[in-house]
Amino acid sequence: MQEDKPVTGIATLAMLLALAILGAIIGIQLLSTLGITPSTSIIGALLAMLLSRLPWRVFRPYRSIHTQNLAQTVISSATFGAANSLLMPIAVPWAMGMPELILPMFCGVAAAMLLDGYLLYRMFDTRVFPAGNAWPIGTATAEAILAGDRGGRNARLLLAGMSTGIVGALLNIPMAAFGTAFIGNIWALSMFGLGLLLRAYAEPIAGLDLNAHYLPHGVMVGAGLVALFQVASAIRGKQADSGRAATPDREVRHALGLGAVGYLLISMLLALAGGLWSEMALPMLLLFVLYAAFAAFAHELIVGIAAMHSGWFPAFAVALITLIIGILLGFPPLALCLLTGFTAATGPAFADMGFDLKAGFILRGHGRDLAAELHGRRVQMCAAMAAFIIAIPVVWLVHTGYFAQDLLPPAARVFAKTIAAGSQTNLAYSLGLWAIPGALIQWLGGPRRQLGVLLSTGLLINSAAAGWAVLLGIALRLFIHRRWGEAARPPMEVIAAGFIAGDALASFFGSLFTTPGKR
Repeated sequence: MQEDKPVTGIATLAMLLALAILGAIIGIQLLSTLGITPSTSIIGALLAMLLSRLPWRVFRPYRSIHTQNLAQTVISSATFGAANSLLMPIAVPWAMGMPELILPMFCGVAAAMLLDGYLLYRMFDTRVFPAGNAWPIGTATAEAILAGDRGGRNARLLLAGMSTGIVGALLNIPMAAFGTAFIGNIWALSMFGLGLLLRAYAEPIAGLDLNAHYLPHGVMVGAGLVALFQVASAIRGKQADSGRAATPDREVRHALGLGAVGYLLISMLLALAGGLWSEMALPMLLLFVLYAAFAAFAHELIVGIAAMHSGWFPAFAVALITLIIGILLGFPPLALCLLTGFTAATGPAFADMGFDLKAGFILRGHGRDLAAELHGRRVQMCAAMAAFIIAIPVVWLVHTGYFAQDLLPPAARVFAKTIAAGSQTNLAYSLGLWAIPGALIQWLGGPRRQLGVLLSTGLLINSAAAGWAVLLGIALRLFIHRRWGEAARPPMEVIAAGFIAGDALASFFGSLFTTPGKR
């Protein structure tokens, strides 16, 4: 492993700046036209590796795996920050015909995005979010960088996995889900796969539309509430997740305290700038401020837990749940609009930062040199924050042009229609009923397995193919382990990283080629 300093000159900084702008543009374009935000971590890593092969001296710093790590951190942070944390929330007031709310919403979600990423940095490698857990996208990115640096057998395995991943993705096989099954927690992923299959086959086999009955949403509410209690218990030292945790518990408590105060201040400013004081009585206004802060905080923790174990983060679905609860609390449309955008902005940057820090953790030797690990993690955090800051003016400069052409993220339209529809009959009953099994499953599984959160994550996604891919991957993983033992784990994880990387590449370039021509 090379020990080069990751940032060694103006040329390197200029390239990182260019990657941040590129990532922001990619995220905005794909989310507004196709409704997706592909993982660009692999793209940034591969681009840095290609630059390192160029003969000119200016590209020599990219031979360092740590510079390559910064490159993928910058482009992925800018992509998810611009698209999911900034553009999607401000599209909600536009879709509702309230363009006057865009500016206060934009200021609020920009602050929430920065706080979101910083909190993950503070909580990474703790009892709550151990560095030793799967973080599948981060693992895949790190394995790609290491294979490119070292060559040999691992490089061949990675290339074989990437080729298989690309071919499988072109055949509409969810290879990222298949690859994740070889890396993540087996219990958590089994529940994730079960949830995917239950959602996919409940209607064709039993004639039951789970989504119409709010079953996935209720399960997530129950599991999410128990997960939050488990987080609190872990911080108090009663429970611990799997994997090492180098960060002291007091740091986690400080981070959670900072997050609580930060989100409370942002929700207060949103309420003030959005004019809620003129539409709501003081008790209801106070309830909104407290609920918005709690929902934003809970949203990022639940999304982070799901991402840590499965590689999927159900940010849209969890934001929809907080919106539905807001409707049941009786908030007016103006408040619901602000609530939805604010909560939706938390989570994506949090989960993406976790993937990036996991990649850096592997590249720096799994934390064996704690001082080097903490320094490298701090550099990564600064790079990600710079990418978020660069994404802010990019989104502000281009959003008007996109919205004027009716290029809105599909999720924003769903939020707007949900707010317009208002409360439905038996909605509270359905959520409360299905929250009970969700809470029980999460409690029985404990904080290490996160069974309830992962089951509800699967229930919220309608993809039978992903469910079969996950369960098939788990079956193969168990067979390989039984046949060859622990010695088979490293090569298995390398080729699984190739599956995920190949799927990401196919998804990214396929999205570019199918994007409508107009902006």
